[in-house]
Amino acid sequence: MAARENPSKGHYLGTVVNGKWWKRHRRDGMFARGNGEWWIEGGGLYFRRYLTREPIVIALDRVASVEIGTWHAGRWAGGRPVIKLTWEQEGRLLTAGFVFVGTLEEARVLSEKFRVRS
Repeated sequence: MAARENPSKGHYLGTVVNGKWWKRHRRDGMFARGNGEWWIEGGGLYFRRYLTREPIVIALDRVASVEIGTWHAGRWAGGRPVIKLTWEQEGRLLTAGFVFVGTLEEARVLSEKFRVRS
């Protein structure tokens, strides 16, 4: 398991394939939604759901776009901003959605960290 550097609490809403919320990515530990902790380390975003050992890892240098919304993968985040990271893998566009912060301004500031290529 990757070492955790100052983990923060968050929620993983799922990963969709080619922008279709009903097509969910089921590999790489990305099927189950849930609460957990996240951190950025070594050019990657790590998200470990509670009660699991291995974190989801998204290489930030592969992220093509970062968006902010209130819905993702058929789930509403209760008005909290959802940060959506999109990257290409095996010829498919994958978009993972996370709730990391409570306000839109906090989400805008945080999303800049995901836009920086390492």
